[in-house]
Amino acid sequence: MTTTNDVERARRDGQLFGIPLGDLGWFASLLMGTATGMAAFFLATFVAIFVLLAYQGASGHHVDFAIAYRRVGFPVGVEVMALALGYLGVQWGKRMARKKARG
Repeated sequence: MTTTNDVERARRDGQLFGIPLGDLGWFASLLMGTATGMAAFFLATFVAIFVLLAYQGASGHHVDFAIAYRRVGFPVGVEVMALALGYLGVQWGKRMARKKARG
């Protein structure tokens, strides 16, 4: 994207790192949104486990590591998945509206 027109087209069509998000079908949008939520769940859980491990090592208290799943990983995963599905759903809806307007 070397010109201003390419940047404007990318913003209009919904591209992220060169991936044309506006060209995805409903099933591909569903898969990508779910995969994004799952990746966020695993990343948040991973980070929370290491934070709890460091806390346990520093304080000497026994820590229930299920907290990492229940209180950190699951809420983050659900929120990211909802945001991703909402964004991709809007992109899909815009694409369908453009198709319908064209004919």
